[in-house]
Amino acid sequence: MIYRKSLKILHEVGAVGVLGALASCIVLVYTAPRESMAEYAAVRHGIAAITQWLLVPSLAVVLISGLLSIAATEAYINAAWPWLKAITGISMFEGSLLTISGSSRQAADLAALAAAGQGNPAMLEQVLHTEWGGLWIITVVSIANIVIAVWRPRLGRRTARE
Repeated sequence: MIYRKSLKILHEVGAVGVLGALASCIVLVYTAPRESMAEYAAVRHGIAAITQWLLVPSLAVVLISGLLSIAATEAYINAAWPWLKAITGISMFEGSLLTISGSSRQAADLAALAAAGQGNPAMLEQVLHTEWGGLWIITVVSIANIVIAVWRPRLGRRTARE
């Protein structure tokens, strides 16, 4: 019992970290000053730090605690909604590594180059476009996962008991 409660707490704290990291990245991307490339580069390094030290670890905690919760609870093994959450959680983790974490590091490096008078603004804009889209997609999927956990829809076939 304490094991399952601990997993639930870890899962929920991780979800708070994921949504907090996504929200802060969205705000920083949207409000980053473009007048000074040095200031912009500093904000970009902050976004990269948030993804590295908050988003990715929080997603790992959510994913691992969710999978362990499925394994620890027979009702979850036999229900479809936890498996749907597992699939979307894995895709969120993978998508975050590729579109958000990778793009934020690349954008930070490109912004630092631009601040030094080097770099390619077109390449930076392309990376920012990828990051921006990834942030919104992962945020929507994360909110959908929360809705699924609260709603717990009956998916798939029904058993004889039902």
